[in-house]
Amino acid sequence: MSATEQKPRAVVLVSGGLDSATTLAMAQAEGYDCHALSFDYGQRHRVELAAARRVAESLGAVEHRVITLDLRAIGGSALTDSAIAVPKSPSGEEAAGGIPVTYVPARNTIFLAYALGWAEVLAARHIFIGVNAVDYSGYPDCRPEFIAAFQTLANLATKAGVEGQGMRIHTPLIQLSKADIIREGLRLGVDYSATLSCYDPDEAGHACGRCDACHLRAAGFAAAGVADPTLYRSGPAEG
Repeated sequence: MSATEQKPRAVVLVSGGLDSATTLAMAQAEGYDCHALSFDYGQRHRVELAAARRVAESLGAVEHRVITLDLRAIGGSALTDSAIAVPKSPSGEEAAGGIPVTYVPARNTIFLAYALGWAEVLAARHIFIGVNAVDYSGYPDCRPEFIAAFQTLANLATKAGVEGQGMRIHTPLIQLSKADIIREGLRLGVDYSATLSCYDPDEAGHACGRCDACHLRAAGFAAAGVADPTLYRSGPAEG
């Protein structure tokens, strides 16, 4: 790319977790100017936003914005309703293929809609999201058919789309195992000690080591043959 050419812009959803950090690193490596977007949506693990800031800064995002909205107003998830306990593994929900209580109704639809709006403002034609259909197939808004449907919506419902400058939703992790995600992130220089995946961390950001997210993360590091850098409040999780 010559000095006069601008890099293509992309909006990258960054939660502060392992998957979104890897997604940001991959988008950067592909040559995009990355605009990181996070959400303070009333999640009980709000401390993840500190991790999101660390990740965006360390991986060189052009900017990082945090949008505040309140999904506690509708509830329906262990992540937004304090009356619903975060299940501790083995919960059986992931293994059984059901939709866990940690599913947040319409969350990725809402997040992608905000990302789509910001992409239009930035004249960006690319949105990256770290959904994964291997480890999180129980979440309906992490599946390939949902992403395909949203991309269709994006190109029907935006000025850019109807003028022929189509939007593309990138899901580079969607068919990767957790171990493969970790290997790719390490290759790209991701510092996973800066990330937080736990659904029920303490205020200092120490992971519980017992929720499904902690177990999936620990199993990924074990399968990748890499030491788990996660700070746990009660000893490391078992993969």
